[in-house]
Amino acid sequence: MSGGAGVEAEAGAEAGAEAAAQADAVRFRPHHFLCALGFVGKGYSDRFTANMAAIVEGRLRAPGGAATAIEVVGRLDDICAPCPRRAGALCSVQAKIDRLDAAHAAALGLAPGDRIRWGEALARIRARVRPGDLARLCAGCEWLELGLCEAALARLHATGGR
Repeated sequence: MSGGAGVEAEAGAEAGAEAAAQADAVRFRPHHFLCALGFVGKGYSDRFTANMAAIVEGRLRAPGGAATAIEVVGRLDDICAPCPRRAGALCSVQAKIDRLDAAHAAALGLAPGDRIRWGEALARIRARVRPGDLARLCAGCEWLELGLCEAALARLHATGGR
């Protein structure tokens, strides 16, 4: 085998690995980045909670989870799939979801079509969202009053994302 063919094979393998990683990307609407940060095993239904746990605990917080690829979408995502509030291709509280997504997208500098790894998302959250900001960013979210996301954000700042 010539040197050129070896380089081509290596480049092809790298492209294949990247394509597989992208095909396996988690799809998140903008506000779900902070929801994933604050998740502690609670949700809208047992099915929803199991799905959220599979994504957050099984992928993002698992060993190597920082490398998990996430595709930003402006519609239903992998977390929404089993949500009891899902109404076809929308949410039964779509206006609220649109406000949350707009606020979170602006705060995190995200837009549909962006691709980011979970570790990069954590760094971005740490750099752009300060403790106390969630009262504004998450206004109207029923989970806000529980303080789970605020506590997770404070831990992220205290630990430097480790």
